[in-house]
Amino acid sequence: MASITRHGKGWRAQVARRGERRSKVFASKREAQDWAARQEHLIMNANVIAADQAFGKLLERYAREVSPTKRGERWEVVRLKRLGRDDLAKIRLRDLTPQHIADWRDRRLLDVAPVSVNRELSLLSAVCEVARREWGLLQSNPIRDVRRPPDPQPRNRLPTDDEMKRLAFVAGPDLTRAGARAFHAFRFGCETAMRAGEICGLTRERIDFTTRVAHLPMTKNGHSRNVPLTRAAVDLLRQLPRMDPVFGMTAGRLDANWRKLRAAAAVEDLHFHDSRAAALTKLSRKVDVMTLAKISGHRDLSILLNVYYREDAASIAQRLDEA
Repeated sequence: MASITRHGKGWRAQVARRGERRSKVFASKREAQDWAARQEHLIMNANVIAADQAFGKLLERYAREVSPTKRGERWEVVRLKRLGRDDLAKIRLRDLTPQHIADWRDRRLLDVAPVSVNRELSLLSAVCEVARREWGLLQSNPIRDVRRPPDPQPRNRLPTDDEMKRLAFVAGPDLTRAGARAFHAFRFGCETAMRAGEICGLTRERIDFTTRVAHLPMTKNGHSRNVPLTRAAVDLLRQLPRMDPVFGMTAGRLDANWRKLRAAAAVEDLHFHDSRAAALTKLSRKVDVMTLAKISGHRDLSILLNVYYREDAASIAQRLDEA
């Protein structure tokens, strides 16, 4: 039962139910009694009240409390806000079923590719898991019972020798120019399998030219990584003018410069990220897949094997004879 006691010129209401304590002071005893009764009702019926809220409130809470703890906060918040404008957000938690999620999936597939839908399904699943395990707002995760659209075949695009020659011609040798450094960064990516953001964040203090190792304090997966550098990669670094970061541009500027360079060289559908695939394809002929994962930073070997590891059976057979 609630406790109503004198407190100075007013009345203090105290409520203790199911391990939860609440207290507040009011001018009159009646106000204190009404507040206490309301608080007891809220505590005793918390699950029922929570289940009556809209799914959109869950998305807002996750964006406010959980997303800021992640490196991908901006990506999550943007998508959670967009999801909050969909009809799915209006569904009450007590009514939410896999069918509602499946309907959303089908609507979303009309606008974006399956890979984007799968990313957003993973985000929705993370929201529902936190709501189920930590907030006690869901009895089960409805995303688990929803069929995901099949992802497209992994991208299989490597630069050709002719394309590299055209890019080199348009870029020119003057590394004080941003366009030339963009191509230089692409060549460096083809040697190291580093991502664009990792390349642009590289500073001289993080490069040991003696041991030929570049230290990346923070990568896409949230972990640090040491990248072994080929002699060609070190030569590329030594050719750059003295700047810090060494390539002298942000990832955004690199992307813009790369697109401009690619268009001028009449090279179609070659992404900067394809340099990573080119490097891993070349390195896969020299090292085993575990070492390759250490170089690339992949923590999921299935992604490395299915997307980047391109050595064919004939090449493997030749290596078996050489061993």
